[in-house]
Amino acid sequence: MSAPTTARSSIVTCSHCSKKNRVPAVADSIPKCGNCHQPLPWIADAGDDEFAEVAERAPVPVLVDLWATWCGPCRMVSPALERLATERAGELKLVKVDVDQAPRLSQRFEVRAVPTLMVLRDGEVLARQPGAAPEPALRSWLDGALSGGSAR
Repeated sequence: MSAPTTARSSIVTCSHCSKKNRVPAVADSIPKCGNCHQPLPWIADAGDDEFAEVAERAPVPVLVDLWATWCGPCRMVSPALERLATERAGELKLVKVDVDQAPRLSQRFEVRAVPTLMVLRDGEVLARQPGAAPEPALRSWLDGALSGGSAR
């Protein structure tokens, strides 16, 4: 058996105590600060090969950002998505997918425009949002998707 491709992790500074923490792309439980034990923002990248492990098996709902490096609206929406993931630390995971590097995922999710945002729970698409939107609209869309409302 080969080693998993998702051995990546990122360094996140806790917003409660300012300690730096290593946050893995894949875990069975939500990441928490090693010092104060508060939930940490969980933001990871995924591609074709590791998407199932990183996004579909997450213990919390996942906000998927299907984006492209050349896309201006994608670059404008990204900071808002990261703020939403930070606000919802412990409740949500943000997974960023570069569609140019993940053609199978682009085809699977029928991406016709970037950015395309989706909310997944247990691998099931709960909501989908094509195109960029202002942060308040994204927050409202995400709240509706997470509360079980029809946000498609």
